Amino acid sequence: MPAPTLDAATVARLAARHPLLIGDLRSNHAGETGAVMIYRGILTCSRDAAVRDFAARHLKTEAGHLRLLDGLLEPSQRSRLLPIWRVAGWLTGALPALAGPAAVQVTIEAVETFVDHHYQEQIDRLPETGEAGAVRALLERCRLEEVEHRDEAAELLGAGRGWLARLWGGIVGRGSAAAVAAARRI
Repeated sequence: MPAPTLDAATVARLAARHPLLIGDLRSNHAGETGAVMIYRGILTCSRDAAVRDFAARHLKTEAGHLRLLDGLLEPSQRSRLLPIWRVAGWLTGALPALAGPAAVQVTIEAVETFVDHHYQEQIDRLPETGEAGAVRALLERCRLEEVEHRDEAAELLGAGRGWLARLWGGIVGRGSAAAVAAARRI
């Protein structure tokens, strides 16, 4: 049996059986928009070759996720707060890039830790088969790529996490959660 086609019409049909789906996908779209901007902020402000390589590779992945999600939501279903997420994302990348490689890695580790849990919650609510299963598989693919980003950042960061790094990581994680809560609704 061929894989179901995933598009905005399919998602609209699925939303009748999965009432959280549109809000979840809206928050994912907003999050991937922010992620693209995080890496653009890093690339704008970092002069470190390794950080720039890291950011360029991850930007390509995040842009791919955003393209996938663009196809699942009608423009009217996307967050009306996207301009805010673009600015917030850019600043979330740019500010740590100015502080140095460790700050960038702390930021990415914190964001991707949140994203891993965020996607997993959605995946767990969807059945494994049919059109909903196809959405679930797409989200799982994105989640696994985000986990790779998190793990790479953690490996580059190493074991040392001082109080300032822990504080910044906590702020980034809480900011991600607040952004998702707003994007689900607006």
